[in-house]
Amino acid sequence: MAEGPVVVIGVGNPDRGDDGVGPVVAGMVAEACAPGVTAVADRGDPAVLMDRWDGASLAVLVDAMVSGCPPGAVERFDATVVPLPASMRLASTHSVGAGEAVELARALGRLPDRLVVYGIEVVSFAPGAQLTGEVADGARLAAGMVCEEVAGA
Repeated sequence: MAEGPVVVIGVGNPDRGDDGVGPVVAGMVAEACAPGVTAVADRGDPAVLMDRWDGASLAVLVDAMVSGCPPGAVERFDATVVPLPASMRLASTHSVGAGEAVELARALGRLPDRLVVYGIEVVSFAPGAQLTGEVADGARLAAGMVCEEVAGA
């Protein structure tokens, strides 16, 4: 385990269909990962995200993504040194998305020691809807990948 805190942040709105995939993954991680890993759900406010990962040796951010990949596809990117690629467009049903929050934190010098972003391709933002089947499958895959990531930290 890493020397400092490890935090997993699932970003999204669980009341907007597939946009809730980040919080779903955070819940899975909280149940399945090693002790000492803090897993939380968040709506993606940049200031709150920066506070959540402040002092972390590893922060893992999980969010919905719209990139043209098949629904449920999981993409991983280490955002510690370079900006998120344009192809990893994190989706948002709120004013500022997690991708913008990451880059704002970079500009302010408020990134954690290491930041890994997982995007899960989504298809529906319908109010009141559950995750679509493919995205639920992607959530399970991502949760396993995140647990492996934090176990190796």
